[in-house]
Amino acid sequence: MSDANKALLEGGPSDLPDRIVPITTAGADLKIELRNGYEHFRATSRHSDTPEGRLPVYEWWERTEMAG
Repeated sequence: MSDANKALLEGGPSDLPDRIVPITTAGADLKIELRNGYEHFRATSRHSDTPEGRLPVYEWWERTEMAG
């Protein structure tokens, strides 16, 4: 069983508050706000079995800082 409205985040900062996050558009890049910046994740072709079902895996690929 799969929950297409959630994704598993892989990589990035170890202090991300959640590794399973909601998604609005399957396959679209994710931008997670953290510590005055954004962590960016991209969809992979992989899936992982989690306590919340089989979820698509998104890998971290960059961080951007907020202006200010």
